[in-house]
Amino acid sequence: MSMEASIYRTSISHVRRTPLKNAFTYRSYSWFVDIDDLPRLPGLLRPLAVFRAADHLGDPDASIRANVERYLRTQGVDPDGGPIHMLTSARVFGYVFNPLTLFWCYGTNGELRCVVAEVHNTYGERHCYLLRTDPSGRATVPKAFYVSPFNDVDGQYRMKLPAPGERLAVSIVLEREGHRPFVATMDGRRKPATIRNILAAAVTVPAAPLLVSALIRLQGIKLWARRLPVVARPHHPPQEAVQ
Repeated sequence: MSMEASIYRTSISHVRRTPLKNAFTYRSYSWFVDIDDLPRLPGLLRPLAVFRAADHLGDPDASIRANVERYLRTQGVDPDGGPIHMLTSARVFGYVFNPLTLFWCYGTNGELRCVVAEVHNTYGERHCYLLRTDPSGRATVPKAFYVSPFNDVDGQYRMKLPAPGERLAVSIVLEREGHRPFVATMDGRRKPATIRNILAAAVTVPAAPLLVSALIRLQGIKLWARRLPVVARPHHPPQEAVQ
């Protein structure tokens, strides 16, 4: 289960169906890494990708593995030291914004035990969902975290999160009483994390985390201008081992 770091050049789509119709797509890229073998870029290239535990769940002074395993234990999963693969955005030029980080958690026997979806909103909050996916990578979980100022926390997420291979194909559908007000997808093709591919991704989508953050906020301004009602942000109680 050892794995070389790779990059997915991604196309990310957000489709809002009710009460206003709105859709947008943007380009970005994500890293797919083994958390026990995080890439460390050489010299002058290092600002293009830095991985820090502080950018994810748990204790910023502990390792990413220690924090993920601690969270798993709070959810009744006893990790046995098997591989954990992470799909995420790296810190670029000192800035990071990770709307979604995914951890595929394996046992030492090579079987996938669960997936952890770590969600960040633009208010500096985060929440983790533990997902026990079926053989196709599908799972359903109640929505429990305020992400958009135009959506409350009602409903459930239907997620499809197959372990990435040559292709990345992730989808998240918000369902409420028989309708689907919001759908997000992320698709991409895998490339080895060579210097050439890292530079190509950085040139194609410069300062990717900052750009993604700006695009999401811009879409929010557009929806507000169209008079889509804003939903008050509820208090989000800290999750054990997450915040």
